[in-house]
Amino acid sequence: MVQIRKADEDDWALVQQVRLRSLREDGDVFGSSLVREEMFKESHWRMRLRSSPTWLALDEAGLVIGCVSAIQEPGSPVDDRHVVALWVAPESRRRGVGWALLDAVRATAQHEGARTVSLWLEDSNHGAVDLSVRAGFTRTSERHQLTRDPSRVEERYVRTLD
Repeated sequence: MVQIRKADEDDWALVQQVRLRSLREDGDVFGSSLVREEMFKESHWRMRLRSSPTWLALDEAGLVIGCVSAIQEPGSPVDDRHVVALWVAPESRRRGVGWALLDAVRATAQHEGARTVSLWLEDSNHGAVDLSVRAGFTRTSERHQLTRDPSRVEERYVRTLD
């Protein structure tokens, strides 16, 4: 049984813990680096939680096994919520954790009156592409090269909300 709960500012240490683990274990799929985020102070983590709604996935023992954030992406429509930093611990993948995290974003976006939820995925991130498509996201053919590595390309996926 997995519990999904919205993190508040006082959860900053849990968010820091899971974010740094995600960067250690799967750093190549994120737009940031472990070295950069290890330098962040408590005040930065708290600011992140004030500005970006974040959800944590906890296992039966209360250990954090995943997270996701949603933002109003600059330049995107105001009725779109953009998924960032979705990560599930390797030992918990393919057990519905990612699905539950995306569902928390969807439910909140709907409650806020958003029309769509979007995310960017690299073509080579097969697990994330599979999860997103099964969760109702569709490809947009909007693609771009990654700034940090132009040999890698990602595509925007969108889910229209009811």
